[in-house]
Amino acid sequence: MNVPFFEPMLATPWRVPFSDPNWMFEVKWDGVRVVLGWDGSSVTARSRRGNDLLASFPELAAFRWQGPLLLDGEIVALDPAGVPSFELLQQRMHVTGRRAHDLARSIPISVVAFDVLYDGIPLLDRPLEDRTGRLALIEPGLVVASESTAGDGVELFEAVKAAGMEGIVAKRLGSRYRPGVRSADWRKIPALHRLRAVIGGYLPGEGGRRGSFGSLLVGLFDGTALRFVGRVGTGFDDRALGAIRSALDELASDVSPFAASDEVGAARWVRPGLVARVSFKNWTAAGRLRAPVFEGLEVVDPEEVTWDSEGPAVIE
Repeated sequence: MNVPFFEPMLATPWRVPFSDPNWMFEVKWDGVRVVLGWDGSSVTARSRRGNDLLASFPELAAFRWQGPLLLDGEIVALDPAGVPSFELLQQRMHVTGRRAHDLARSIPISVVAFDVLYDGIPLLDRPLEDRTGRLALIEPGLVVASESTAGDGVELFEAVKAAGMEGIVAKRLGSRYRPGVRSADWRKIPALHRLRAVIGGYLPGEGGRRGSFGSLLVGLFDGTALRFVGRVGTGFDDRALGAIRSALDELASDVSPFAASDEVGAARWVRPGLVARVSFKNWTAAGRLRAPVFEGLEVVDPEEVTWDSEGPAVIE
């Protein structure tokens, strides 16, 4: 029996966590979206765009079920603390052949399933709670069922944020599954962190940003050394781009202010006189900001913006 492929349903970005008895809430897993199928004789594992994922994640071919089944879920790799690590997962993406099998042993993955789309018949028009209720039949192994909580999204959000995870997803009870549609029936609420960071340079812009900059290079003072923590390339409007570039020109320097700056490429350096407020998803193992977004400039002494005051140990 051929199991159909359905393009995954997408969630609408939502800024504020909420609680509502007509909604269920679950962890937003930091991984690779997968539609995993079993037709009674073989496994399919396809990305959001329908690309085959078995070559990079060959262990998925071992999935079995008592009948035809199609799951929507997320491939995740856990760090030693049990937190999903996209940094680890990236080491396996786009790797195939013998190397993919080797990495399957050194960087194991799981599929967190959060919806059932087919179990012999399409379930797309069934209510959300009917579809997800079928996940209870899955015995934890290579595939595990995502846990959800009804009503209290704020409490789950605070717990996820404290654990340093990506965020939560809210799903309206009674809603149907709409393949390929970004629906307000699903809402993704990121648990972003924020810090202050010192601007030490920028990368030149291209296209519409040719006259301003492409991204800001930011760091935190670690003692007297400025420690590089990342590139911030989003969050600017046209007014901010122009104003910040003018301020950067006044601070131009021929010398990098960073203790080490090999990874920033063809940068333009500035004296560390500006401080940016930045939101981001989490810290990488290398001490870099993941998915940073510019939120504004702060009037503060740059020397007060330190690794001890802003670094990973003080995420709020």
